[in-house]
Order: sequence, then C-alpha cells, then structure tokens
Amino acid sequence: MNLHGKTYWIIGASEGLGLALARLLSAEGAQVILSARNSERLQEMEKEIDGARGVAMDVTDGESVAQAVEQVGEVDGIVYSVGLYDPMPAQDWDAERALSIAEANYMGALRVLGHIVPGMARRKDGHIVLVGSLAGFSGLPGAIGYASSKAALMHLAEDMYADLHRSGVRVQRVNPGFIRTRLTAKNDFTMPQIMEPEGAARHVLRAMRSGRFSTSFPKPFALLFMGSKFLPRRLFLRLMGA
Repeated sequence: MNLHGKTYWIIGASEGLGLALARLLSAEGAQVILSARNSERLQEMEKEIDGARGVAMDVTDGESVAQAVEQVGEVDGIVYSVGLYDPMPAQDWDAERALSIAEANYMGALRVLGHIVPGMARRKDGHIVLVGSLAGFSGLPGAIGYASSKAALMHLAEDMYADLHRSGVRVQRVNPGFIRTRLTAKNDFTMPQIMEPEGAARHVLRAMRSGRFSTSFPKPFALLFMGSKFLPRRLFLRLMGA
C-alpha cells in the first residue's frame, strides 16, 4: 500500500499510539489530519509533524463532530484511536465515568463514522482502521467500561467489513496489548509485554499494509486472549491473576 500523497485522519492523536502513528504516516509521505479535544496540543503537533493539520474535536459531542467533519472534508483513510480508560472493578462502579469511557471509545466512533463511511461507500474507495484492544476479546478484572466498549468497537469493525469487503473500501481493526502511556500508568499490576507507543505504531503500520482484517499484538500475549473463548472461564481468570 502506497501511502504517499494519501490523506489520513487520525482521531485520538494527541499522545500515545495515535501520535506515534501520525509521525510514521507522515514519514511515509501521507498528509495527516490530527484530532483530539486539546486544541493547544494540536497546535504543538502541527509544528512537530511536517504538513500535519490539527482539527479539534470532542467525539462525545455530535455538534463538535459535525463541525470537524466539515473542516476535514474528504479523506482517503481514517484511524479511530480513541482509548479512554480508568481502572474500575464492579465493586467500585462509577456509573458516570463508565458512561464517559463508553461514549469516547465506542459511541464516538459511531458518530464520526456515520459521517465518513457512506461517502467512502459511494466512491467505492477508502480505508477505515479501528483500534481495539486485547481486552476486547474477554472480560477482565477491573475493566468496567473499558473492555466492553472496546469489544463493541471491535464488533463494529466486523459489521462494517461484512458490508464493505467487496466494495473497494478497506476495513481493518488492530488490537494492541498494553502500551506505555499516562493511562496504563494508572495500573498497579504487572503488564506483560508492555510496548512503547512507537513500537505499537510500527505494528499498526504493518497491519495497515497487509491484507488482514484483524491484527492482534504482541504475540504470544495476544494468542492467550484470542484463544480465551476456548478456555474454561475460571482458568482464564486465574491466568489473569483474578
């Protein structure tokens, strides 16, 4: 896949995986449009990444999304890399916080893609990449709000692929494990095979170049989650330390 001259809109690009991927795509000659809520951070990134354009957007606000879509215009590809997270066991359920996580991670994707996908389908051209999570494969301790919202996003990718795989529009999902960010810094447990954002971004770029619908990494940690449905539930939770 030749990225040179293509325009990619990366949503959730202010830090972590989204920012690292934006740098890689720009280095490959792509024009990158970066969206996040923090407009000041976007201005910094415009100076840092050659040719980047920042468009502030709050994916939980329909009006903000509509305005951003109008500013951005037609794009060749879109990467939804929003990942709001707080550790939250069921015993400490914070209903408002759980809803906020789901709004950002899943409902936000519905809002944005509802503006973008029909146009790609009409053109019979486009590239959609959804960033899921290994946590989306199976229920986990302390993951109220996060894991289920990522599971919903991953299922959304399957739905879109079912409709679009013969249309000329490419749909892919990538499911990373732990990435070292300010969000995972909230965890007080050992995170196996934790990756730096730059390493995770290289995995995503390779996946984007491939013909695969779904890519999970890093292995072998990813294999445990992908095979979790074949394991007795109590055994899987024991392996997770629960």
